[in-house]
Amino acid sequence: MSRRRSIPWIHKWSRILIAAIASCGALTTAYLTVVKLTQGSAACPTNSCDVVLSSPYATVLGLPLALFGFLAYASMATFALAPLAVDPAKNKPTRTKLENWTWLLLLAGAIAMSIFSGYLMYLLFFTIKALCLYCLGSALFSLSLLVLTIIGRTWDDIGQIFFTAIIVGMVTLIGTLGIYANVNNPSANTGSGGVSLTPTGDPKVGVGWPITTTSGEAEIELARHLTKIGAKEYIAWWCPHCHEQKQLFGKEAYPEIQKIECDPQGKDSRPDLCKAAGIQGYPTWEINGKQYPNVQSLEKLAQVSGYQGPRNFKNFPGAFK
Repeated sequence: MSRRRSIPWIHKWSRILIAAIASCGALTTAYLTVVKLTQGSAACPTNSCDVVLSSPYATVLGLPLALFGFLAYASMATFALAPLAVDPAKNKPTRTKLENWTWLLLLAGAIAMSIFSGYLMYLLFFTIKALCLYCLGSALFSLSLLVLTIIGRTWDDIGQIFFTAIIVGMVTLIGTLGIYANVNNPSANTGSGGVSLTPTGDPKVGVGWPITTTSGEAEIELARHLTKIGAKEYIAWWCPHCHEQKQLFGKEAYPEIQKIECDPQGKDSRPDLCKAAGIQGYPTWEINGKQYPNVQSLEKLAQVSGYQGPRNFKNFPGAFK
């Protein structure tokens, strides 16, 4: 009399566990995507999360990196749960076929996500030099998905795991290096004038990146007008979008602006004023009692502030493309 071989508990629950972890990752990256798109501030014990989220590495192909993370996690959850929707008692061949294919997709996805997360951890500790809890959590999610994918079923061919890891790993690593090849290459983000709105390199702690554009008469007059009517700009020294706003004014005009540094580590910071004003993201302009979040064109600032001076602005986003 033969005894039926019992199924390990991890094999019974692996897909549920994978789907649960992937769902946590999807929720986290969805939140970060919203924060990035709205240029808000992430809920984090320190400003490190915002430093990472505002770094040039947080944008891929013009879109938030977190958005691609969300798509990856959502796909993993879908692959994990798809076979469970098929009743094996009614359609066992389809269920078996779907399980085999989705395990391969889960393996490839988990390998790619783990390698990409590993590269991001390298950037986090050695390039950006900031401790982002969301990034660490995502890396842990990716590694957990890989482990569960490997031990969550009986693989008849172990060589299949190594072959998939080599192929997917090489493609992921080459693609990642290609995507980030020009992040710190100034010539990749400059126009014919050799200046860029996008900062390169690491910001000076407490101050930010140096302004490299020059100001015309219109920029200087607008800056003085804004200060005269009591307009304020709420900023954070590490915020690339704040640097973009500085570049639009230029190094001669921007010192005329009345700005309030919101980060406690920033020069002459006043976080109490930022909190009292309910500032959610940087930069945020306060003009005539109304707030205008995000980078504003000089033409828009002139319009909402009632500026009547010259408007032949030399610095505008289109001039740097």
